[in-house]
Amino acid sequence: MGKVKRGVVMFCALLFAAALLVSGCAASARTDWRAGDPGLGNGLKWAGSMELKYAGQFSVDYYEGGYVLLSVSDGSRFLAVPEGMEAPEGVGGDIVIIRRPADDIYLVATSAMCLFDALEALPNVSLSGSKAQDWYIENAKTAMQAGDILYAGKYNKPDYELILSAGCDLAVESTMINHTPEVKEKLEELGIPVLVEQSSYETHPLGRLEWIKLYAALLGKEELANQLFDEQVAHMESVSGQESTGKTVAFFYVSSNGSVVVRRSGDYITKMIELAGGDYVFENLGDPEKATSTVNMEMEQFYATAKEADYIIYNSTIDGSVRTLDDLTAKNELFGDFKAVQSGNVWCTDKNLFQETTQIGLMISDMHEMLTAESGLKELNFMYKLQ
Repeated sequence: MGKVKRGVVMFCALLFAAALLVSGCAASARTDWRAGDPGLGNGLKWAGSMELKYAGQFSVDYYEGGYVLLSVSDGSRFLAVPEGMEAPEGVGGDIVIIRRPADDIYLVATSAMCLFDALEALPNVSLSGSKAQDWYIENAKTAMQAGDILYAGKYNKPDYELILSAGCDLAVESTMINHTPEVKEKLEELGIPVLVEQSSYETHPLGRLEWIKLYAALLGKEELANQLFDEQVAHMESVSGQESTGKTVAFFYVSSNGSVVVRRSGDYITKMIELAGGDYVFENLGDPEKATSTVNMEMEQFYATAKEADYIIYNSTIDGSVRTLDDLTAKNELFGDFKAVQSGNVWCTDKNLFQETTQIGLMISDMHEMLTAESGLKELNFMYKLQ
């Protein structure tokens, strides 16, 4: 073989090896939290895995006989057993058995309620960690007012007696439960499986929505979940492939003590702004290693960076007192100097923004329309313009 030919072969071999290395790294980044073999530990034949596009904090594996294994990035695993079937023998000791479809759920993770609602699965939810008046999801509020869903206490103070009497099959908690591990331990002691959803750790906004597929796997509604998810992907893709508008955006609210609460750089809200074609006004703000999504700052510090922002989005989810530009400047007269205030480019979120995970793609589309529409635009699906 000539030197040139051997060189070509060697070059191709190196390229192939590099490709394997890259693909291997990508795969390990997706699965390293699964801590080894995702199998059931009893030799039951694996039938395939659920396709996930953005989510990286859970996986779903299907096995012969209709068994479904849910693996979550905190190391917990749940085996959903089909209705009328028995749990297979020899299943790994770390795997918690749940009946499919899951029923009489104690739903504490507020971000998941809209997912159950979209899956037409509110009848599967019997208990809530929020009161009726705290929900902006109308179907959830109506169900609680009718007594179909009962308030069973917050994540740190559950009503164990009510939860037991309701025959609860599953508690779905947010990561807040990690602050009170004794509550999780008590629920499990009482024989109630606890799934701590990790959607807040997803790096892509639509990764949060993709958790609808995990709940669908518990309920046997995968087809509907795929349809709902694909609709939001389409909304996002309709705008995310376009060129950046070059417009800067500040997203914040003013706390009761007068400090300004802004989103951490790289937070899912700031990523939504970027996908919509905007530039978040703060760079490298906050510690990316910490789970917190907000940063508190004094008004003077906020003023120095955000004064020249092209657009302001005021977060009314926490503070619903801002309805007009006068309401905003009443918070602090310095807002009157802001470029966005003077040009009339100040928007306010509706309170349903953070309880509508199912509409994340549409929210991104809203932000894009805000950045590109004519000046006459006054209202969007999730935001309204301050006058």
